[in-house]
Amino acid sequence: MTLQISIKTARLTEFQDITAHISELVTRSGVQDGFAFLFVPHTTAAVTINENADPDVVTDMLVSLDKLIPLKDNYRHCEGNSAAHLKSSLIGASETIAIANGRLQLGTWQGIYFCEFDGPRSRQLTIKIIEG
Repeated sequence: MTLQISIKTARLTEFQDITAHISELVTRSGVQDGFAFLFVPHTTAAVTINENADPDVVTDMLVSLDKLIPLKDNYRHCEGNSAAHLKSSLIGASETIAIANGRLQLGTWQGIYFCEFDGPRSRQLTIKIIEG
């Protein structure tokens, strides 16, 4: 089963918690044991798993990424979004999550985040849910 969901972002950089949405798709799939593969088909966005209990974690991540990869830094790419490309590559375009007993096997404090680095935009996320 392969699905695509649309994600609208509102800011230049943001992390959207998509855990509940992905969990619902897994439930609807009926897969009891298998994997959920998530893929972002954009070069200036990413997907990651991290803590979703304290919103300061996301804030700290965004601030730290901005320190590590500043918006302006004599980049040569003419579109002006080189920082977004670098952040996307650093975080990554995919995640794989085990499914057991019909549920994503995330840790107690883990959540799934869509990461926007060149927003606001309308984005897509591809999800492949397989049994086995």
